[in-house]
Amino acid sequence: MTEDPEVAGLGARLREHRMAGRLTLEAAAARVGLSPAYVSRLESGQRQPSLPVLLGLARAYGTTVAGLLGEQPGDPEPVIRGAAIEPGRAGGWGYRRAGAPGRAMQALHVQVPPSLQDAVVRVHPGEEWLYVTRGRLRLTLGESVHLLAEGDSAHFDSLTPHCIAADSPDGVELLFLHTLLQAPAGELCLGDQPRI
Repeated sequence: MTEDPEVAGLGARLREHRMAGRLTLEAAAARVGLSPAYVSRLESGQRQPSLPVLLGLARAYGTTVAGLLGEQPGDPEPVIRGAAIEPGRAGGWGYRRAGAPGRAMQALHVQVPPSLQDAVVRVHPGEEWLYVTRGRLRLTLGESVHLLAEGDSAHFDSLTPHCIAADSPDGVELLFLHTLLQAPAGELCLGDQPRI
C-alpha cells in the first residue's frame, strides 16, 4: 500500500517521535489504547490514522497533530487564513489547522464523514471545546448522549469519558479546540465502546 501523499512522511515522523520518547511499540500502543501491530503499520505507512488516533499519539509523544503532520514551526502567525491552508485527511476524517502551532491549545476545523465513526471512548487531562458549523453531531459525555445541531457548541473537561460521531447523512463539520496537557500512560483512552 502506498502512502497517501497528503500525509507523506507521517509514518517516519511517528517513529521518530516514539523513539525520541524512548518508547517501545508496546509502550506507545498502551498509551493510546492501540495494538503494537497497528502502531507498527502506522509507522510503516501501511495504515493512516484517524484524527482521534493522531490526537492520542500527539499527546502520548508530547507534540501536536501539526507536528506529527510535518508542519514546520516558526514564529506563530496570529492570523490563520483559510485559503492558505490545504485541507488534510487522515483515516477518512478531514481537518485543517485553524490556529497557530506551538500554543497551549490546538484549534482544528474537522470534517467527520457519516460512515467512519470512532468508537473509542477517550479520557485525558485538559479541556475540549467544539462548535458545529454544518450537520448534526452526536457527543457522548460519560453516560449522556447529546445531539448538537449547527450553531451548537460544547465545552467539557476531557477527563469526562467522551466520544464524537456524525449524526447526519452528510457527516458533520465542526471547529475543535483542545488543550495539550499530557496524560500518564494508560489514561489517554479507554478501549470500551461508548455507552449510549
